[in-house]
Amino acid sequence: MPELYFKGKEFVYNHHLTVPFRPLEQVPEKSIGTDSGNLIIHGDNLHALKALLPHYAGKVDCIFIDPPYNTGNENWCYNDNVNSPIMKEWLSNNPVNKEDMLRHDKWACLMYPRLKLLHELLSDRGSFWMTIDDNEVHRSRMMLDDIFGEENFAANVVWQKRYATANDNTGIAPMHDHVLVYQKSDGWQRNLLERTAENDQQYRYEDDRGVFRPDNYTCNKSADERPNLYYPVINPHTKEEVWPNRTAVWRYSKERHEQNIQDDLVFWGKDGKAKVPSFKRYRHLLRSGGGTVPTTWWPHEVVGHTDEAKKEINAIFADADTKIDFVTPKPTRLIERILQVAADSDALILDSFAGSGTTAHAVLSLNAKDGGNRNFILVECEDYADNLTAERVRRVINGYEYEGTQKEELLRQKVSYSTLKDVPKLLREIEHLEQVKGKQFDKITKTIKDDTLLVMGEKKITERTEGLGGGFTYCELGPPLDLDKLLTGEQLPDYKSLGAWLFHTATGEPLDQHGVREADWYLGDSPSYHVWLIYKPDLDWLKSRDAALTLTLAEKIAATGKDKRHLVFAPARFVASKHLLPLGVEHAPLPFALYRFEKD
Repeated sequence: MPELYFKGKEFVYNHHLTVPFRPLEQVPEKSIGTDSGNLIIHGDNLHALKALLPHYAGKVDCIFIDPPYNTGNENWCYNDNVNSPIMKEWLSNNPVNKEDMLRHDKWACLMYPRLKLLHELLSDRGSFWMTIDDNEVHRSRMMLDDIFGEENFAANVVWQKRYATANDNTGIAPMHDHVLVYQKSDGWQRNLLERTAENDQQYRYEDDRGVFRPDNYTCNKSADERPNLYYPVINPHTKEEVWPNRTAVWRYSKERHEQNIQDDLVFWGKDGKAKVPSFKRYRHLLRSGGGTVPTTWWPHEVVGHTDEAKKEINAIFADADTKIDFVTPKPTRLIERILQVAADSDALILDSFAGSGTTAHAVLSLNAKDGGNRNFILVECEDYADNLTAERVRRVINGYEYEGTQKEELLRQKVSYSTLKDVPKLLREIEHLEQVKGKQFDKITKTIKDDTLLVMGEKKITERTEGLGGGFTYCELGPPLDLDKLLTGEQLPDYKSLGAWLFHTATGEPLDQHGVREADWYLGDSPSYHVWLIYKPDLDWLKSRDAALTLTLAEKIAATGKDKRHLVFAPARFVASKHLLPLGVEHAPLPFALYRFEKD
């Protein structure tokens, strides 16, 4: 398979393994509620992703990221401190801009270790979504093929991010971004989308069995390719013999056609005089509750555009003392659509380039709409993590002051010749909407643009937009854990932080915090081990006999279960290995025990 090579790849290929573990330190005064399951983390996303591994490895259902597009205008910095001469030289040339001839290599070096960690966090039934433009889409595809496997490429969704052409553009004006989609494995199943009025407009005929639409009775095969599908049929109304075109024969065999006639599934038009038959597709027989299959074309009318995203932020921060100037926000409707396709209503969603916090907004919005229990984890390295990213989420949760017009789409209908033939029916539908929905809005507008009729409800909001509810825990990254500093007292992390790190490093599994029994020194179990940690963040205690694994304690540990071996982390032991091994107990000394016991 072709492989993307970039300058510095050999230094970052396994850099994610050398990133130190830093515990998450909660900041209660910046949080809302407790135990919500939602996190907002301020700090370098490479370190934050490493900090999440002990708790969430293989547990994230959907990852969405909106990384730097590397357009040359962003002035982003490469600051991963990889220990190599080339990286140190690059650091002297930060920030990265158009004049930097190695900016594409540096962008790949930035992304590669982060994508590796994201892949490790994603569950086997999860999916990865990444927005990008034409500057790096081809390099992104090759990196993701390398990390996820090209067989796990799912789609390249085209999002129409602009609704109007920039007249000052000197070339071909870009109107779209890419949304690259990968699955972790073939265990991922995409969801169907809810049907809309536009989906149902083709179902315009009705008989005793229900509403149906006429479907093509021919296929794209020729008579030479499928001679058995080239035969005449009889129109029962005109008694005429009808043959298909030799380049497009019938879709059904003679036997199946006769069965279709028996089942009254052959349609010859409203007056029975159509030149070729159609097949009746009944709406009530649609599979999976009638949902629609998602496609790779997402127009701005459906998922929003960049201008909408900026207006959305301005509305949320309308009463703020300072103007919010965020250059590249994503519309909430775009992320909502991703979540609708990607994951179930109880999914865990991760965004490690959180920006203005749109992903959290979308999660809370969807939960409010469908009663879901989705959770989010956001990571943002910039200083605005508190006053923009988290503050937006606070306002969305609690409600915010707003002056302006809220709009809701009530009807979207493609206007065609067939639609015009039944104008009274369409007008009755609009009139019904006005009667039913009229009291909810100040006015209902009807416009036709690009052959599409759009009926919108508009309401003036002069007081307050109600909050969506929910909460989150705000975290900062603590100092890197260094086991060599334990016995010097320079660094004494709390029991659960150290335990989570050791458990994940030794087993490759995330630690279930609810199963920790600190009083018994028990961390939890993996497929191969029960894992224990004898530890207190107290230097004098760590140097005492109480911190050692003794025969008495080993026998007590062994008595708790013989289904698996027992791995015990402890600063010392006062019992020989020959006595431990028959008990099924294995000692891992601190601070020299940082390695994985269970090999892949």
